[in-house]
Amino acid sequence: MSRSLNKVMLIGNLGADPEIRTTPSGTKVAKLSMATNRSFQDRTGQQQERTEWHRLTFFGKLADIVEQYVKKGDRLYTEGRLEYSQTQDEQGNVRYWTDIVVTEMLMLGSGGATPDFQGGSPGGFSSGRAPEPDLAEPDDDLPF
Repeated sequence: MSRSLNKVMLIGNLGADPEIRTTPSGTKVAKLSMATNRSFQDRTGQQQERTEWHRLTFFGKLADIVEQYVKKGDRLYTEGRLEYSQTQDEQGNVRYWTDIVVTEMLMLGSGGATPDFQGGSPGGFSSGRAPEPDLAEPDDDLPF
């Protein structure tokens, strides 16, 4: 049987403070929105910028860390997986959602005493400072 892969990596800024909840079984859940930006030249040569918004969900110990250390405007590196769901509103309309369930997180910043955390499995957290990655995008006009 061949394996498959469902992995998302994002670096972006948070659009709001995290929303923290606890499931009936006692698991902490943190939800937040992250913005990623990209610049490109359109077909006419004009410089354009696009912002994409992503819904992130953190469970357990990562949710605890998010609750304690993360706030609106912070820059994060996250890794996780895509999950799709649907709900029905009061009018009976079906709403579809795409969430990124985060399994690893690194707080990025301009240095200083900001703590960084990585983890994914329960109890599998380590801390440490990694250099901020070079995010320069190539100057090409790819159609995808």
